[in-house]
Amino acid sequence: MKKMMKAQVVKEPYVMEYMDVPVPRIAEDEVLIKIKVCGICGSDWSIYTGKYASEKLPLITGHEFWGEIASVGSKVSGFKEGDRVAADICLTCGTCYFCRRGDGLLCTSFTQLGIHTNGGFAEYVAAPAANCYKLPDDMDDYTAAFVEPLTATLHASKRMDAKIASSVVVIGCGLGILHAALAKWRGCAPVIVIGDSEARLEMARQMGADITIDYRREDPMQRVMEITDGIGADYVIEAVGTTRTYEQAFKMLRRGGKLEAFGISAQGDTAALEPYEFVLGEKKVSGSCAGIGNNWGEAIRLLAYKRIVPAPMFSLAVPLSELEWALKELRRDPDLVKVFVVPDLKEKFYFHK
Repeated sequence: MKKMMKAQVVKEPYVMEYMDVPVPRIAEDEVLIKIKVCGICGSDWSIYTGKYASEKLPLITGHEFWGEIASVGSKVSGFKEGDRVAADICLTCGTCYFCRRGDGLLCTSFTQLGIHTNGGFAEYVAAPAANCYKLPDDMDDYTAAFVEPLTATLHASKRMDAKIASSVVVIGCGLGILHAALAKWRGCAPVIVIGDSEARLEMARQMGADITIDYRREDPMQRVMEITDGIGADYVIEAVGTTRTYEQAFKMLRRGGKLEAFGISAQGDTAALEPYEFVLGEKKVSGSCAGIGNNWGEAIRLLAYKRIVPAPMFSLAVPLSELEWALKELRRDPDLVKVFVVPDLKEKFYFHK
């Protein structure tokens, strides 16, 4: 008789069922992880609504997870039952053109745990042992669930490669708050965050933003130009994902500046960017979509040594049974930032109320 577990299964768009499913069977090179905490990401909403990866349904989503190893495959070494681990969710073939040159995020068969294959909104998940990273014993449960979001912003920070004392504008105050914190630790100044929630902008200030701009009350373009003496920003990170904010980001750049594209817009959306600015203005654009590989080890160290302290972003924790409610509550309440799902939790609680 198969062992069963509780899981939240997206069966079709807008249809999620809290149900019993078989505990994953692990391969000889995998580990079975008992989920302790799994954060909710915007992509979980996109999958729930059928806007992304609908061809993969039914699916257990959730990719911002950590847990304790419950069992190990026969060929696994270096891990044992009880180890606290986070897992690199990126699954690559290792042999295609892009993998051979070290660009695993561009792998032609690229998939991710919790996005394309079953993930962490369940009691257990299977993951390759090679993708697992041990967590310090003294790292609290909710900070441990922040490893994956930090890997994504860390990868973007490396791609942007901002120089000491350079000005950085971050459009968006969700993961944009983490982008700003990393820019601060790179020695950038000033670090400016643009958003539309005073609660989120306050979090950005707590985590290192020098200046925040509420675009409901002032023109962000005009304000950025005032702050930079009419020159424009050295770097702009777009962390919203709309054509309007991408166009705005490009215009905020100084001549020779660089735009880091992070926010995901709908496939087929197009933004109007002037080729003139690419040529005579020598502006640059790079994109970044996720963390991979040792970004996990690096993110764990940044959290362990408190270079990044994400607690101001913690909003709400809910039992696994209340995931669907939490997804909808995130859309209803713009002041919520990071919401966690905890299989062993009996009732929801707010961190700052």
